[in-house]
Amino acid sequence: MKQISKWNARVLRVLKAPGNVERLMTSLEQVKLNQGKLLSLANLSMNSTSLQDYEFKIFSQWGEDGIIQKLISSVEIKGKTFIEFGVEDFTESNCRFLMTNNNWSGFIMDGSTVNIAKIKNSQFYWAYELQAVHAFINRDNVNNLLKLSGFGNDLGILSIDIDGIDYWVLEAIDRAFLPRILIVEYNAVFGCDRAISVPYDPQFNRTTHHHSNLYFGASLPAFVHLAGKRGYDLVGTNSAGGNAFFVRRDLMNGSLKPLSAKDGYTRSKARESRDRDGRFTFLTGDDRLTAIRGLPVIDVITKDLAPGGQIEPEKL
Repeated sequence: MKQISKWNARVLRVLKAPGNVERLMTSLEQVKLNQGKLLSLANLSMNSTSLQDYEFKIFSQWGEDGIIQKLISSVEIKGKTFIEFGVEDFTESNCRFLMTNNNWSGFIMDGSTVNIAKIKNSQFYWAYELQAVHAFINRDNVNNLLKLSGFGNDLGILSIDIDGIDYWVLEAIDRAFLPRILIVEYNAVFGCDRAISVPYDPQFNRTTHHHSNLYFGASLPAFVHLAGKRGYDLVGTNSAGGNAFFVRRDLMNGSLKPLSAKDGYTRSKARESRDRDGRFTFLTGDDRLTAIRGLPVIDVITKDLAPGGQIEPEKL
């Protein structure tokens, strides 16, 4: 035991030396990047039409890194550019691996000044062509923010994850803006039968609007409806049941399969519900629907309150 204690103390002294922690983190990140390169190469040898078969995680929350690598190898991309909404401090995001592995240029936004400051002080901010902007995104400012990127209308990837009014923000984007790949977060708790969203509120906050943390965003059918009108096909969702992937219809090819909302839907098993004091309650299945029963939802096709005017578990 004494020998172990001495070893631990020695390790702590080394870590406390100026710059050693930063060097260690840089080395660990390089190991992750090398693993990602190997996984990307392995994906190229696969021949599956299911995006979930290509999943792997380097910087993404779930398996989005691998799915994105599959998509950019299947879809013709002229400009290697991405825009991502709601990145927090970019530690965990959909497009960071894309930037570091494939040297794409990016424009990212988050509603926290602390997060944006942390991003701008990071090593990757100077090492890559990345712009980071503090913005609380709504349908009134989204088009000006997109123009601020300087990337133009033929963007490579647009990724939207703002945990709230995602549908309404996407709907407000100018129709001339046509990213080749579109990634959106859908609320799997809303099910796969109805095209519904929370009502629009420019100040929407997922946690403060309802303590459960389950009332946010829109259903997958809602996004399939909107994206379809804009000329996009759903090509899959991740196995965690959170993100949906769309490709511009004129770029579809035999390696990607267009899916209906019902065929593409993946049920989330995440147990992220809270009680009124903010403590996890770990609800699952239809118990999550019961927790938000009675809250208003909008039918995005008719733009009226959905039949019944609220969330009803037996209808989802």
